[in-house]
Amino acid sequence: MKDRQLGSSGPLVSEIGLGCMAMSGLYGPADRRASIATIHQALEAGVTLLDTGDFYGMGHNELLIAEALRGRREDAVISVKFGALRDAGGGWHGYDGRPKAVKNFLAYSLNRLGVACIDIYRPSRLDPTVPIEETIGAIAEMVKAGNVRHIGLSEMGPETIRRAAAVHPICDLQIEYSLISRGIEDGILETCRELGIGITAYGVLGRGLISGHWDKKPAPGDIRGFSPRFQGENLDRNLALVAALGEIATAKGVSVSQIAIAWVAAQGQDIVPLVGARTPARLAEALGALGVTLSKADLGAIASAIPKGAAAGERYAPAQMKDLDSERLAAAPAS
Repeated sequence: MKDRQLGSSGPLVSEIGLGCMAMSGLYGPADRRASIATIHQALEAGVTLLDTGDFYGMGHNELLIAEALRGRREDAVISVKFGALRDAGGGWHGYDGRPKAVKNFLAYSLNRLGVACIDIYRPSRLDPTVPIEETIGAIAEMVKAGNVRHIGLSEMGPETIRRAAAVHPICDLQIEYSLISRGIEDGILETCRELGIGITAYGVLGRGLISGHWDKKPAPGDIRGFSPRFQGENLDRNLALVAALGEIATAKGVSVSQIAIAWVAAQGQDIVPLVGARTPARLAEALGALGVTLSKADLGAIASAIPKGAAAGERYAPAQMKDLDSERLAAAPAS
């Protein structure tokens, strides 16, 4: 396991991070013991970056990570997203980026995680009713207070990224990036590189769609049931892309997951893929991507198998797409 630095101002982290969202029910039932075993296996393999959100399972995910890190806090760089508003029935009700809300969210996360300081703290989405300067300014106050080490962003577009970076150094932008989600390449990646901001890429396997293991409809309770890419003809078309990728993977003697993760990692040393494994077996497969080297010929074959924009369907349902500042501003030219 090698390290990559998150931007010019951020921490050194493992070249692959572990995204823990699926361990808290959003992808259907998850086994607590298997989840903790997966986190422990990741730490033992040298994975240091653990990504969570205070709204994953309404705090469940943070409590899970706290349990897994008991006695091992120094082994991990904890990244926390905040701001999503939920209800007791599991519903979603927008985002809150007000300064007083930021400090409230942070206080609860510190308590659930059992830590005095969170390594990277980031708004999960832009609150359109609050200037990003106010949200980042509130986190900056918590940096001065010693409760946060670094500030990150999530799913923000070029203009918002620039405004945030003018308030306080931003270590990384967390955003979806994979062979079937390449909107970051239309202005966002260029802006981050200009400003010295790293990328933590989630959804590198398209939420399992390009993992090589998906061949069914989402189960009850699985949020992928609302994703256009997992519906009807879209799913058939997308699985055909996966089959083409599978031929390349087979020729190299690796799995589809491994070649998909390796492709993201190969897009730059400033990019850290987050893998969403929730079992030791899936994590072991994902970590196998570290040994995959992609030649120019491989990259050309992959580009032919899954051309940019080839995925059928948007990456989120319409109600969620409207919350993505990154989608509204992805094509905006740098100023």
